[in-house]
Amino acid sequence: MPLCKAMAHNQMDLNIHNSLMCKLLRLGRYCQFWYVMLFGLLFIAVMWWSYNIGDTKSRESLLPQHKDRVSILVNKTQTLKILEDLDLRPEEWDQIQRAVQWGGPDQEITTVKMSTSPDHTTFVINNFKDSYYVGEELHVTIVAKDLTGRPKTYGGDFFKVKVYSAKLKASVFGEVLDHHNGTYLARFTLPWVGEASVAVLLVHSSEAVQIIKRHRETDPDRNIYYGYFVGKNSQGAIVEEKAACNVKWEGVALPGEEPCCCEYPDLKAKLTWLCRKPPTLPCNTLVYHGMGPYYVNHWTDLEKAIMNEQYVERWIKGDSRAIRVLASNSTIGQREKCKPGMPTPIPAGFYMNDVWTSFVCATRHFNAANDKTQCLKDKHIYMMGDSTLLQWYNFIINSVPNLRRMNLHTHSHNGPFLAVDVGNNIDLNYRTHGVPRRNPKATFTDMHYMSNEIDGMAGGPHTVIVFNIWAHFKLFPHSYFAHRVSQIRRAVVDLLRRAPATKVIIKTANSGLRNFGSVDWLSLQLDRILREVFRDVGVYILDVWQMNACHYNKEEVHPGPVIIKNEVDILLSFICPGFSLMIG
Repeated sequence: MPLCKAMAHNQMDLNIHNSLMCKLLRLGRYCQFWYVMLFGLLFIAVMWWSYNIGDTKSRESLLPQHKDRVSILVNKTQTLKILEDLDLRPEEWDQIQRAVQWGGPDQEITTVKMSTSPDHTTFVINNFKDSYYVGEELHVTIVAKDLTGRPKTYGGDFFKVKVYSAKLKASVFGEVLDHHNGTYLARFTLPWVGEASVAVLLVHSSEAVQIIKRHRETDPDRNIYYGYFVGKNSQGAIVEEKAACNVKWEGVALPGEEPCCCEYPDLKAKLTWLCRKPPTLPCNTLVYHGMGPYYVNHWTDLEKAIMNEQYVERWIKGDSRAIRVLASNSTIGQREKCKPGMPTPIPAGFYMNDVWTSFVCATRHFNAANDKTQCLKDKHIYMMGDSTLLQWYNFIINSVPNLRRMNLHTHSHNGPFLAVDVGNNIDLNYRTHGVPRRNPKATFTDMHYMSNEIDGMAGGPHTVIVFNIWAHFKLFPHSYFAHRVSQIRRAVVDLLRRAPATKVIIKTANSGLRNFGSVDWLSLQLDRILREVFRDVGVYILDVWQMNACHYNKEEVHPGPVIIKNEVDILLSFICPGFSLMIG
């Protein structure tokens, strides 16, 4: 209206101009609106044509790229579900997504020859010197090459690296930084006096990692489980019927035909277990749980060639010059008292003569049996997890005098188990985490969700909770694992609020898994999610990944007694930080 008034000199002019100009202005705005709408529709049409028709050739690959589009849709849906159902804020979910990011090919992979070659890939020690000093950093450059010997131009290969001395039974884990151009930097701290060598293991090529990742995200029948239903048939005889079971989660399939389904929801944990209906028995007759076939393979011929064992878990050849390390004034080892919330550095420690020295906090070695007893006196220890944590349970029982197993007549893999030392008021408990769990036929009702178990604990200064969770979740969507872990976090936060003196210790993932259903890269991804979810919660993180990966023994998901002994020493140091701070 001010524009109309400015153009008018009298009332007649005002009326004329008001009528003419304002109509033009309204017409302009009206046309402008439709121009914008028309442009937007044209833009959407062009983008649709380009994605669905115009770029078909570039999207055709022997590694089926179309599955990623399905994955994106699923991820969007799951993101909404996570933010709706879980105790995760949007920024926390973003942090989890960043934590599991991994580089990969920047071009279409059409032949196995484009894959990283363990025979052509090499490494060299940067700025090699005649001697180094304890505490000094060593840098190594890894140059990835394909099967034709050409240097690669993108990253995403999965390497493990270590510096070691077979003579000294010494080793230390190294950190690998991906430059995303086919080269990598491996960094080490030199922690002992004497000679050392560098070792580089190509676990999986970047192309293999993408295959593993894609099939974890897009194959709905990654895991199969069975429920065993027991009841009476129409003639009154006891019968057992088997049906396929799985978690109820988007992107996870329940194999089999109709009828469907029996649901077993846990409202507090926000989890539902799902089984096909048995042929004749009702849903409330589910008694046992057991594992089915491990993994349904949907690989293409090219994917099978890339995943061939001749390209997997191979030590690569490179700089073999011996590293001479001299004594220095640097203090090796950590003197700070162990406490919750301490970060895990790389390296987290090192082996010397098969004894682990921690860089996290001032751990000690409980070599005398009585020391273990005194540490655990008046303690109620609750262990929950998988078979790798069961190793700790068994080791403690076998090394602590007067700690006796109670026969609860439970499943040999899952428990629950109990050991007691009445004189010293010690009780040590173990039970498996809830389904999904790959185990021989076992009682379903004995498999409790960890969040529910923690919710039922009073806690206090005499209570220690130790748990791990990863191995049985590798082939499930990350959103499902984040859901499970966030529920455990919620329970831990509530416990520490009502009983802040409770000790909560998380055992990280073990390395050493090899077949596709259990490769280390999948374990590493879940380990990163677990650490991210429990960041700043006030718990102890006991890193065993490095301890297992850098030892001279063959990497096994269930490591030998030497490694277990060192792991349990750290566990006891967390439980009893007031003991002598001597290291060694």
